[in-house]
Amino acid sequence: MATTPRIIGIVGSYRKHGTIDTAVTAVLDSARAAGAETQKLYLQDQQIEFCTNCRACLQQPGAQRGECVLHDDMAALLDQLEQADALVLGAPVNFGNVNALTQRFIERCVCYGYWPWGQPAPTMRIPVATKKAVLVSSSAAPGLIARWMTSAMGTLKQLAEMLSAKPIGTLWVGLIDPQDATLPSRVQRQAQKLGQQLATA
Repeated sequence: MATTPRIIGIVGSYRKHGTIDTAVTAVLDSARAAGAETQKLYLQDQQIEFCTNCRACLQQPGAQRGECVLHDDMAALLDQLEQADALVLGAPVNFGNVNALTQRFIERCVCYGYWPWGQPAPTMRIPVATKKAVLVSSSAAPGLIARWMTSAMGTLKQLAEMLSAKPIGTLWVGLIDPQDATLPSRVQRQAQKLGQQLATA
């Protein structure tokens, strides 16, 4: 008997009900309509401290993520993401890359690497992707220009890889209006298709 896929969406925007929130929700709604169990988490609701680059988590051997010396909501958040079958990772562009809220979360995901002192470079604890991901971003610039002139999608791809997920598609919303989070019909169709793909094996 097939199990119901569990899909978690991460909203890295500062604005609830804004463009990123709306786009992540559209993907999750489509996945849920296709039979998946979905959940949405807002990074702004989590207490996530700044990584101090002490590298303590990187010294611990084994396949499990390293334990951070900071005690906040990060460990519980990562526990939830590890239980998911697929992820929707959403963050807006600020100053040419994902915003600081999302970047803070990304830096704390360093615990998925193993880099003991004296080793020239880190290695990933789980080098093979075990889940799927959809990457979502937005900008005030036209989508085609922003996609290639910013580093947001590359950064979100790196985040997906740290979380053992392989991106199966991207969703970019350009020319956003902060006063209107309505998605263009083309983006709505893309979101529906990507959500269906996440919900299927």
